[in-house]
Amino acid sequence: MTPAISFIGLGLMGQPMVKRLLAAGHRVRVWNRDPAKMQPLVAAGAQAAASLTEAAHAADVLMLCVSDTAAVEAVVFGEQGLAAHAQAGAVLVDFSSIDPAATRDFAARLATEAGVRWVDMPVSGGVRGAETGQLVMMAGGEAADVDALRPLLAVLGQRVTHMGTVGAGQVTKVCNQLIVAANSVLIAEAITLAEAAGVDASRLAPALAGGFADSLPLQILAPRMSAHSYTPVQWKVTTLLKDLGNAARVAAAHQHPCPLAALAERQLQAHAEAGFAQQDLSTLAEHYR
Repeated sequence: MTPAISFIGLGLMGQPMVKRLLAAGHRVRVWNRDPAKMQPLVAAGAQAAASLTEAAHAADVLMLCVSDTAAVEAVVFGEQGLAAHAQAGAVLVDFSSIDPAATRDFAARLATEAGVRWVDMPVSGGVRGAETGQLVMMAGGEAADVDALRPLLAVLGQRVTHMGTVGAGQVTKVCNQLIVAANSVLIAEAITLAEAAGVDASRLAPALAGGFADSLPLQILAPRMSAHSYTPVQWKVTTLLKDLGNAARVAAAHQHPCPLAALAERQLQAHAEAGFAQQDLSTLAEHYR
């Protein structure tokens, strides 16, 4: 029998992830603070939960994909949150990218209050990866819990790597985002440098494909940057800034310098303050133009 799944958080990533679960025949109950976001999924076969209490009721697997650490805490431990109504023995899978230390605290608290186990499962691959089931997942938690989830997660991603105990998945995502942030800033610099030097920047990504400079961010961002095409939003500036904040806290806790990440954060912060916080990351080219 397939597990009863409740999925909380139906933003850019949550929507396509739920669609894939439904297409694979899974029973999914959904909840979002904006009820309108539930309607397309209900039309696709999901059941709408009227509240977090209802979402928690009888769910074997609770999946979260929300914006930040505070949002996770509110959904799980807030008034009428999941902790008060989840069934003992359930597993919570957090796809959100949040602070590793907070993750460890939340997991211990949820186990004590509700008897629910926690697996942190941040993902990489963006909206395109969520739509195609090609997400890369980095897991923190008990190995047995991660292994039990693998058949379910195979619908959503190409690979699940167990990185260690609770919080290890979030630390891995921090490392991922350090690389992504520095890469994205350099892509914006490269595109606008090519333009300034009189080179057709639209040819840059295909010219570099397969070489040492190639990457998924290059192939996704460079065409949008060179075409000045920034919609639909697939990757918000504010999301990467939030992740760099998590990285800074981890680095500070371990007294570990990350100067390139700090420089990327300053560039992104300046871009956000110029009015681009909620816009696509590809708009970073405008920061240099």
